[in-house]
Order: sequence, then structure tokens, then C-alpha cells
Amino acid sequence: GLEHGESFLELIQALDEIQNIDRYRISSIEPNLLSDDIINFTLRSNKFLPHFHIPLQSGSNKILKSMRRRYRIELYAKRISKIKMLYPNACIGVDVIVGFPGETEVEFNKTVDFLQKLDISYLHVFSYSKRSNTHSSSMLNIVSNSEISKRSKILHQLSLEKSKLFYENNLGSIKKVLIESCDGNLISGHSENYIPIKIEGSEKDLNQIISAELLCIEDNYVLGKRK
Repeated sequence: GLEHGESFLELIQALDEIQNIDRYRISSIEPNLLSDDIINFTLRSNKFLPHFHIPLQSGSNKILKSMRRRYRIELYAKRISKIKMLYPNACIGVDVIVGFPGETEVEFNKTVDFLQKLDISYLHVFSYSKRSNTHSSSMLNIVSNSEISKRSKILHQLSLEKSKLFYENNLGSIKKVLIESCDGNLISGHSENYIPIKIEGSEKDLNQIISAELLCIEDNYVLGKRK
């Protein structure tokens, strides 16, 4: 694990020196590989954005052990605290698997409680599906599809609540938006901390980085004004 962490740090340090690329995002990194050095470097960098997507999978140490994950929830919480201490507006996305064999209602509720307490920005929720020739495919205590569906809805709702709160905490600030699409007189893209933003503009703004003040939340994005 340590060698991987060091080599990844060396990679992002080298990428940071490349000319003509303005933005990098770390798409996914497990908490046991996300060292303090990587966090510190990313948040100091002008090119690596304050956006971390960190798989959790379960907020129950019992289920994490069954999954053969190399971390526990205490380490996960420590990583989130470290990031938010250095950069309160950093975006943190979380992967969660629902319905892993042995995930009782008690263990699922541990996940919900853990996630509610964490200062995170959104969830990616995955339903467990049996795959042949895997460790989990031979496990007992299978969770029914109806229960998986019910639990997924709970976490999707929690994700909406987390993202809305995250957007609200950023209203009034000025962000740099990379414009990715155009629909009529509205252009849209993401801020450095991965907030989806729409502002007035045209096709000539595509692929440009535009400063915008975040005004208000509309559905699942933020409406902004050029600055």
C-alpha cells in the first residue's frame, strides 16, 4: 500500500508540471491509499482540483471486513476530517454498496448514521449483484432485491440532501466554471469543487473557464452570474 501511495504521489507531482493542461481530478482513490502527503499536495496544487471521490462501500466495520477491504470507518472519517480542515469547500464523493450479503438492517443503519455525520457532498449508490467465482458469491444471508431497492432509495435521498447542503454552503462565492455544454442561452459546466453550474452564454463559451458568482439552487444545479 505504501509503495502505491508514494508512486501515485510522484505521478500527480509530475502531472502538475505539464503545460497546457489546467485541470485534473482524482476520480477515485481508496482511503488507505489517500495519504496526508497526497491530500496536502492536491490542495496546494494549482491544477489538481479540490475534489476527492473516495470509496467507502459500507459504514459498518463488520461488512467492510466481509468485503475484505483494507480500511475501517475510523480511517475513512479521519481522511474526510483532514480534507475539510484544509479546504472546507472541497467536494467529497462517496461510493456505497447496498445489500452486500450479511448486511442486516442494523448494519445498513450503521452506514446511514455514519454517512449522515460525515461532511460529504454526494453519494454514488451501487446495488450488490452476485458475480460468479467471487468471494461474496458463496456467502450466506443474501439480501432480497426488494430490500436492496428500499435501502438504495434511502441513500439516494441522503445524497440529494448532502449535495443541496453542499451547494448552499457555496452560494455567494465566486467559482471558476469549465463550460462543457450549451442549451439555448444557458451554458453549463462544473466549478473547481465539482458544483454543476449554469449561467447565461453561448456556444462560443464552450471549453472556456469562466468566473461566476453562485446565486441560487435550481433543481440539481446552481444558477450563476458572470463575474
